[in-house]
Amino acid sequence: MYHSETFEVNPAITAIDLDAITAIDVHTHIHADDCGNLSLDTELMTAAEAYFKTDTPPRPTVDELATRYRAARMAAVVFTVDAEAATGHPALPNEELAAAAAAHRDVLIPFASIDPARGVAGVRAARRLVVEFGVRGFKFHPSLQGFAPNDRSAYPLFAEIESLGVPALFHTGQTGIGAGLPGGRGIKLRYSDPMLLDDVAADFPGLTVIMAHPSVPWQDAAISVATHKANVYIDLSGWSPKYFPAQLVRAIRGQLARKVLFGSDFPMITPERWIRDFTQLEIDPALLPNIMKNNAIRALRLR
Repeated sequence: MYHSETFEVNPAITAIDLDAITAIDVHTHIHADDCGNLSLDTELMTAAEAYFKTDTPPRPTVDELATRYRAARMAAVVFTVDAEAATGHPALPNEELAAAAAAHRDVLIPFASIDPARGVAGVRAARRLVVEFGVRGFKFHPSLQGFAPNDRSAYPLFAEIESLGVPALFHTGQTGIGAGLPGGRGIKLRYSDPMLLDDVAADFPGLTVIMAHPSVPWQDAAISVATHKANVYIDLSGWSPKYFPAQLVRAIRGQLARKVLFGSDFPMITPERWIRDFTQLEIDPALLPNIMKNNAIRALRLR
């Protein structure tokens, strides 16, 4: 097990009135910066947009995303993905995203993304991003970044994130990135098996692990890990709730009612569509405050 000096994040870095907002969307993406630079190369971005059947290229800037969520009286976790080592495409700078989000501290919660392939430099960057730029968590996409989460080469980075007291959010299950391309553009789904995160959660008990999305085809495994490990949550983004696996819906109503988090995957799925479809699942209204907001407050350590 890895250990390093503990650092407590100051909740005052955010200025969100938690009592005034109706929900916290824990999964939104920035796909382009103000200059039009994309987080993925054009082929991968186009394939992902086709997979989600979006009508127009949905590539909001940080300012545009903040305006949308402020109008909806929601807060949002916002991030991009650093997969330069695997794809050769330069990542959008974490520092620029965090600085842009800082102008919208009333609605945006910035996460960073660091490719584990960056090694020691990535470990140093993680601390600087939290301490100097107010980053509140880290996003990983094992399939896109091309690494197994339980590979010990990534453990120094996870140890640093654990010591910083912020969560790590991991893509799990099927991905729309590379979908429909020959060989899926080399992207391997097996790296996003949630059972690999069982090792991470066990080896870093102080690290909050958020498993993103219904983990098809490994939904039962994700439910098992989240049930067994106190430090593991599931975010419900990336799928319309009307397509949720039946066992996930049962878990939301039961043993995972305090372990699941509202997330949309905006801009691929809008929060309005997600909420509309979620209301059709006949979830006990008494569970909704936790699912939509309170579980995220606890997982993100906002109080």
